[in-house]
Amino acid sequence: MTSQPTLPQAGHAPGAPGEPGGGLQAGLKNRHLSMIAIGGVIGAGLFVGSSSGIATAGPGILLSYALVGTLVVLVMRMLGEMSAANPTSGSFSAHADRALGRWAGFSIGWLYWFFWVVVLAVEATAGAKILEGWVPAVPQWGWALIVMVVLTATNLVSVGSYGEFEFWFAGIKVVAIGAFIIVGGLAVFGVLPGVDSDKAGLGNLTDHGGFLPNGPGAVLTGVLLVVFSFMGSEIATLAAGESEDPQRAVTKSTNSIIWRIGIFYLGSIFVVVTLLPWNDKSIAEQGSYVAALDSLGIAHAGQIMNFIVLTSVLSCLNSGLYTASRMAFSLGGRGDAPKAFARVNGRGVPMAAILASVVFGFVAVFFNYLSPDRIFLFLVNSSGAVALFVWLAICFSQLRMRKIIQAEAPEKLVVRMWLYPYLTWATAALIVFVLGYMLTDTEHDGRETVLLSLLVAAIVLVIAFVKERVQSGRTPRKG
Repeated sequence: MTSQPTLPQAGHAPGAPGEPGGGLQAGLKNRHLSMIAIGGVIGAGLFVGSSSGIATAGPGILLSYALVGTLVVLVMRMLGEMSAANPTSGSFSAHADRALGRWAGFSIGWLYWFFWVVVLAVEATAGAKILEGWVPAVPQWGWALIVMVVLTATNLVSVGSYGEFEFWFAGIKVVAIGAFIIVGGLAVFGVLPGVDSDKAGLGNLTDHGGFLPNGPGAVLTGVLLVVFSFMGSEIATLAAGESEDPQRAVTKSTNSIIWRIGIFYLGSIFVVVTLLPWNDKSIAEQGSYVAALDSLGIAHAGQIMNFIVLTSVLSCLNSGLYTASRMAFSLGGRGDAPKAFARVNGRGVPMAAILASVVFGFVAVFFNYLSPDRIFLFLVNSSGAVALFVWLAICFSQLRMRKIIQAEAPEKLVVRMWLYPYLTWATAALIVFVLGYMLTDTEHDGRETVLLSLLVAAIVLVIAFVKERVQSGRTPRKG
């Protein structure tokens, strides 16, 4: 049986029960956390995946982004409530461990780790393709190796070096999207000279078959296509445990999630679908953002966007390795992974956790070149729905953790989920609905993604329950 969970005392990177206290160092500055929080919601998927969503839903893709954005805001509010009360390197995995039981913390932690190490391979390959186009003398696998090695070294030096790299990576993304929204907005409203007024304008929202040219159902299909580009919003809550003021960092990132999603996602997509008709051939041929830049008459639009996408890829790789290693660190501290994962060096860096994560990432990269259509495709699809599983676990954890926090330390409820518990239940129901709708989607591999992800989740759950059964009756767990 799982013992009644309790809240640990405040402190830097307290982690979960059993996690080595004081192991991780508070090496992230407030400016690092601010930019990590902002950059975390801007993935490469926003730039490269939006064109398929626009082709599917037309201007109605704005509703798809708004729906998923609302879902993310609600989930991050729940996570913010729990993480502000107890900042930890394990974040939602540690919260699930306390609220739902060891099986939940073990399962969601390992599934999340698996998701990010697969992402490492996907992003390394994407970055390598861009770099090979610029310097073809180095083969694609060589660039993938170079990128992985450099960012591994960055993470191994110190958490401060990770924060500094991410500060600049995220900064470039933020400035680029901000400039795109401003310049594009001026063009849409006829202020910018030299733009084709026959193409740009608010009329693009309704003039080409209406706002929903492919029907209301296309909005839900659009949700399936864009939901995974939002993964990464939760990184700030993991990183907060290594910041100077964890509670303040979590509170700030949670309170700012609405305007971050509103500006960077809805704002930039609004500019794209008003600069060009949704069915303009250039969107499908060049990609939505490249086509939009081209329509503004900006020279070398393709190369500019390649640079921005490369920056996003490097940012995602940098944060992915950091996130996977901190989750492994937390699992090791709770006895759900090798104890070596919970050990840190003199600089407060969990070297074993980082190296184990990057090794699996290298293996996945190897499979991407050896068997891209079989083994690697299986890895990608089997981790695809993990984001939704994580969000669902956050919902159920928050339902229980609110009661625990109110009973033991109500003063720690500095962030509160709105309309608890009704909005939490509504959010969970919406996530289940999206998963169910994915099972009906055969055109975009939604069904295969959910079924394979459920298969992997089932395997991890079996391991969790077997492990708990084996350990029952042994020495009680610390904490």
